[in-house]
Amino acid sequence: MVRFHVIIPAAGNGSRMAADTPKQYLPLNGKPLIQHVIEVFDASAKISSINIILNQNDADWHNDYINASHKAQVHYCGGSTRAQTVLNGLIAIEAQVEMDDWILVHDAARPGLSQFLLNQLLNTLENDEVGGLLALPLADTLKRADGQQRASATVPRADLWQAQTPQMFKYATLRLALSKFNGSPTDEAEAVEALGLKPKLVVGELRNLKVTYPQDLALLSAIFNANTPQTKN
Repeated sequence: MVRFHVIIPAAGNGSRMAADTPKQYLPLNGKPLIQHVIEVFDASAKISSINIILNQNDADWHNDYINASHKAQVHYCGGSTRAQTVLNGLIAIEAQVEMDDWILVHDAARPGLSQFLLNQLLNTLENDEVGGLLALPLADTLKRADGQQRASATVPRADLWQAQTPQMFKYATLRLALSKFNGSPTDEAEAVEALGLKPKLVVGELRNLKVTYPQDLALLSAIFNANTPQTKN
């Protein structure tokens, strides 16, 4: 029986947040971002394992983040790039998975994934030949800037999507794609595309945004609070 495994690459520092702590450990509504992520996958009956890939010198991780999860395990084998971290994670779990098991790679700083959206991804892709990813069709007009940050052209947005995570591919496919890629892909889908395959795009949600800048935390907090049932006095 094919199973579903999660890899959470968490070896980066998130320099654009301008914070002393790596962004995956920044608090959101009382919990670190990465704990929100772990809890979403832990609550899904379809997920067999959750694998957090850390830098070997990580001093900010606390095992309290996974004390309540029997699915989660930590691997101190992070690489210098996201792609290397994911590949190292795939190698680390090789003995625990089958070649045709599904791997879901999800950003440690993308805490807004909902159970509804996760189930939508799993149900859409579990019988797909290639796999795919959550993504949003672009709604805003795109501008290309010159060296002085002046708009030099308008880029047509038709057929353009903004990639999100999880990105979901078979273990054998993803490991081959990352091993063979010439350079460092921006995400797993780019590496799979380089094999000549076409990942399926599954419509995501705005709340599944990646925390990159300080204002992203405020936006996510507002979204979380808006979705929390209010208690009547």
